Amino acid sequence: MSTAVEATGFFLCIASWLVTGAALANDYWKISTVSGGVIISTREYENLWHSCAENSAGIAECRDFESLLALPGHIQASRALMIMSLLLGLACLIVSLLGLKCIRIGSATQQTKAKIAVAGGILAILSGICTLIAVSWYAQRVVQDFYNPMLGGMKFELGTGLFMGWGAASLSVLGGTLLCCACQRASSGGPKGRYHGSQPQKIYTATARSEPDNKAYV
Repeated sequence: MSTAVEATGFFLCIASWLVTGAALANDYWKISTVSGGVIISTREYENLWHSCAENSAGIAECRDFESLLALPGHIQASRALMIMSLLLGLACLIVSLLGLKCIRIGSATQQTKAKIAVAGGILAILSGICTLIAVSWYAQRVVQDFYNPMLGGMKFELGTGLFMGWGAASLSVLGGTLLCCACQRASSGGPKGRYHGSQPQKIYTATARSEPDNKAYV
């Protein structure tokens, strides 16, 4: 049963890493909306890397953000968190692969492999938290600007990339939690090791006690 749980957690971590990369590359982190009944012929959308404008014919023109330091703080932080999430997710896949019970690499014991799997689960949870903070912070700024009456110009709504990020964060946290269930396999080996270590002492005691009885019989 533990093998199936750990394998499921590993595949969830793979899925979350792929969805996180797709969310980072997605163009629609925020999309312009019709506000006040005004009909516009151009739709604008942005992500962490560029902003685009699409006309009624479906032709889009994108402009990359030229200056990193001139960007708002939440965009800079979201970039760093998403990249960190991908790196942590990649490390999680490598580490947890070495710790899976169904895969044997080298001469590591089951207790050691279980500890490695738990380390991979922790990395997966950290990756999910980074993604969750990045997309939630970005979404909070979009919602704040949307309801700000003092902010003129075009208003934006939440885009597809944010929902993909929330889904990736959920998969990563769930997969990491399932991998952390390997801690039961790590702790189950302790009592067995102590029991085997105490066997010689029990045999020696039984032998020592039986010697006076044999002499008395003779």
